[in-house]
This record gives sequence, C-alpha cells and structure tokens, in this order.
Amino acid sequence: MLPKDTIDTTILPPRERFGMWLDLVARTSAPMRIQSAHADDFAARAGFLDLGPIQLANYHYPSLDATRTAKLIRQSDPELYVLALTTGGVGTSSQDGRCSEIRSGEFTFYDASRPHNVGHQATDPERVQATSIITMIPHAALPLPPQRMATLYGGRLSGSEGVGALLAQFLTQVTGHPEQYHAADASRLGSVGLDLATTMLGRHLVAEDAVPTEVRRRALLTQVQAYVHRHLGEATLSPQVLADAHHISVRSLHRLFEDEDTTAASYIRELRLTRCRRDLSDPALRNQPVQAIAARWGFPDKAHFSRVFRAAYGMSPQEHRDGGSDPTRIVNRAASMVNSLGAD
Repeated sequence: MLPKDTIDTTILPPRERFGMWLDLVARTSAPMRIQSAHADDFAARAGFLDLGPIQLANYHYPSLDATRTAKLIRQSDPELYVLALTTGGVGTSSQDGRCSEIRSGEFTFYDASRPHNVGHQATDPERVQATSIITMIPHAALPLPPQRMATLYGGRLSGSEGVGALLAQFLTQVTGHPEQYHAADASRLGSVGLDLATTMLGRHLVAEDAVPTEVRRRALLTQVQAYVHRHLGEATLSPQVLADAHHISVRSLHRLFEDEDTTAASYIRELRLTRCRRDLSDPALRNQPVQAIAARWGFPDKAHFSRVFRAAYGMSPQEHRDGGSDPTRIVNRAASMVNSLGAD
C-alpha cells in the first residue's frame, strides 16, 4: 500500500476542530490564511501521498476561503506550482488579476510563490462538504518555460476531455485507492502524474512544443494504454484502431511501444489473456462457459483463443479452469509426460 498520512478533525470536539485544521495548514509547505463560516464545527479530512516527483492531497472540508499573502510567502516559499482538481462543490481561483469559477471536474492552476486567493463552497444542500484533489509540483520538476506559465494562473482547465480527463481519472484512482499499489510504485506513479500534468498544461500554452518530446511520448503512451483498458472487450481493437483513435500512424504507434519492449498488438493480447486467466480462476464465474469469458475480453474465435492461451500458459483454458495452475497437477502432468517419453 502507498504510505498515506491522514488528518481527521472529527477526532476532536466540534469547537476544537477548526483550530486543528489551522494548525495543519500552518505546518504545510505553503501555508495560507483560512476563513470559514463553519469554524464552530469544522468537520474535515485530508489525506497526503508522497509520490516522489509530486505530492498529492485529497481534501474533504466545509466551505472555506483561503489567501496566500506576500508576508506568508516571505516566511515560507517552497517554490511549488499547485494544480487543483475540484471534485465536489464549486471553487474559485484568483491570481495575477485573473479570477475564475471552478466547477466540479475542472482544474485550476496557480503558483504558490505568488499571492493568490482560493475558495471552495459546497453546493449540495444534503452535503456540507466540498472536495478536491491537490497536486503539488516543484518549479524545478515541471519541464515547461517558467516565463510562459503566468498565462495559466487562476484559470480553468478541463478535467473531462483529452489529457485532462485522463489526469483527473489518474488522481481520483490513486488518492481513492492507495491500497491497490505497492510502496515501491510511488515514484513511478509520480512520474506518470507529472507527465500527464505537463502535457495538459503544455496544451494550454501558446504552443504544445513547449512540452519536451520525451514527456509527450510518455503521456501519449499512457493515453494509449488507458484506451486499451477501456476498450479491451471489443474484438475489433487493433493497432490500426488505436492509431486512428489517437490521430497517429501505425508506424508511430509501434515506435511508441519500442521502449516498452513490446508491441501494441502484444500489449493488447497479453492484457486480454491476463483478464481471461483471472476470470477462469474465479469460482464465482465457474458456471460461465469458457468461450463466454473469452468473448468478453475480445476473443470471439474459440479455436484462436485456445491456441494463444496454450502458447502463453502451456495448457488449455479448460485445463487452467480445472486447476491447471495447481502445483500438484503441474508435477503430475510433468511426471506423466516423462513416463510417456520413457515408454516410447
């Protein structure tokens, strides 16, 4: 599991909760001045993940307003960019004279080394909390021209289309389910998040060529792989379909996978086989025909599925379902083969 630090103000009596939150904010690398109409009972929760190149924070809190002043910056300047995804409620963002209203599913971007104002209001009368996911990126880690970043400060960036949608899904998945990853995955996940954030921000600058070539390649690869996961069950999924969906040539698609020591076709096939093998091992799916499972994951042809499954795992799909992965069965099959050879 990814190491996660969690703060929950509800462990204290209502009147002490806002003070706990103020102490938390004061100890962060970029402290802010906080005001809230819910100071008498500030039920809030925060989770923090350190992913190496970037840090993530997942916030649940009542409506509030926050200001980072020049005085606070002089006291503590960690030289961070902040990319904030509003996941519930309505946010506001203001920096360098640019003001925006941020709806759920949208990002805003600002520089913690400059004065700014942010706010977050809950909009659902049944829920008093607003929610957001914050990505903190060191200035030195973002490979974009610093002199051009000011055009994005305090603005709105879509989190529902293109790379923005992929980044939003990534942040939601990682912060919502850290138990699904190993601690050793943290740095790699941070690199993926940084590449996606860089690509999204670069596309909102005047020219996309501000994004380094290798960052664009890795971000595009992540997009392609995410597309494969979403469409894995479609039998028509192929390198040509992948290339067309991402407006590149098949040759460019093949180059994209070269550094991964695989091909696009192999990536699709291996992922499909992994899903089939998993489902064939699931007792809850025991009554489903083998071919139904195969077809669900993009193998409509029974004979073809049997051939590629045997080539990958050394046994037929039915043998695997019947316990072919059991060590005792493997030993018995091997012994049988040896005896058969000896008989010959």
